[in-house]
Amino acid sequence: MRVGFNPNKDKILSKSDFTHQVIVPVYIPHQNDYFKDCFQILRYCLESLITTSHAKTYITVVNNGSCDEVILYLNQLQLQGKIHEVIHTTAIGKLNAILKGLTGHQFPLITITDADVLFLNHWQKATYEVFEAFPKTGLVCTTPSSKSFNDKTFNIIIERLFSKTMAFTKVKNPAAFEAFATSIGNPNFYKPVHFEKYLTLTHHKVQAVVGAGHFVATYRGNIFSDLGVTATPFSLGGTSEAKILDLPVIRKGYWRLSTDDNYTYHLGNVQESWMQETFNTLKNEEKEIDFVLHKPLKRPSKFLFWLKNNVLEKLFYQKGIRRFFLKYKGLTTEEVVNY
Repeated sequence: MRVGFNPNKDKILSKSDFTHQVIVPVYIPHQNDYFKDCFQILRYCLESLITTSHAKTYITVVNNGSCDEVILYLNQLQLQGKIHEVIHTTAIGKLNAILKGLTGHQFPLITITDADVLFLNHWQKATYEVFEAFPKTGLVCTTPSSKSFNDKTFNIIIERLFSKTMAFTKVKNPAAFEAFATSIGNPNFYKPVHFEKYLTLTHHKVQAVVGAGHFVATYRGNIFSDLGVTATPFSLGGTSEAKILDLPVIRKGYWRLSTDDNYTYHLGNVQESWMQETFNTLKNEEKEIDFVLHKPLKRPSKFLFWLKNNVLEKLFYQKGIRRFFLKYKGLTTEEVVNY
C-alpha cells in the first residue's frame, strides 16, 4: 500500500559540484602468488589519488570481486569521506566494472585508471592544460610514450602533417620511460632512440605527445555518452578495451594525446622501495583547478572516418612513406631506421 505522494517524483536533480570523476576498477581476489603485493599497490594508488586530486574530484571505486580485506579497506575510505562511491560486484571483468562506474553520472571529465597507478602532484593541472591548448583533445594520458604515435593517431597526423607545430622533440623525462618498461616486465620495450625523441604538438607554451595509452587516461565525458555497449564478454583484454576505451575517441573526431612529462607511474604487481619514497614526497592538493573544456566536436561522417582511418592510414604506414614522414618531422636517417 502507498499513502501520499512521493516528494521526489518529477524532481530535477541538483547540478553536481564535482567537475571530474575518477573510476578505479579493483580486482584482488586474494593475497597470494601474483596478488601477494597488490593490496599495498592499491593503497599507493588510492591514497596518492586522494592526496593529489583537487576538491571537485569525484572518486568511484568498483570492487570487481576482491577479497574481504580489500572490501573492508574500501568501505572505510568511503566512510571517512576520502572516496565518494564504492560499487561492490562479483568478478564481472575489468571493462564491465568500468561501465558500472560510468552509469548514473555526467561529468565533464572522466579519468579511468588501473588500480596499480601512483599519481603525482599536478597530474590534473597538466591534463587540463592539454585539453585547453588543443580543442580536439578527447583523451589525455599522464604517462607519455614515444611509441604511442603509431596507435590510433592518424587523424592528428594527417591534420598537422605540414604544420611546424608537430615535430619530433627531445624527451622530457626519459627516466620515466625506463620505469614504465620495468613495470610491465619488459626492460627492452624501448629502443635507445625512443629515450631521445617523441612526436609532439606545440601550442604556445603547452606541449603534448601524440598518442596515448589507456592504463590511466582522462576522457571528455561525452566520449561515453552513446557507447552502445552495456556489457562485454571478456574478463580482461580481447576487443573490449579498444571498443570501449580507444575507438570511441577517434570515431567522434577527437585526438588521443599525452602530457609531455610524467605525472603517473605504472607500478605493476610487485612492491618496491622507491614507491613508498615517491609517495612520501606527495603534497595535498585540495584546491579546485579551473579549466575550460571546449565545445563538443561535430562527429565525422562514417564515410570520412572509413576513408581516413582505413584507406589513407594503410597507405601512410607503408614503409617508404612512413620513413619519409619520420625524417620530415625531425628524425635523422639513422634514427628513422631504428625508430
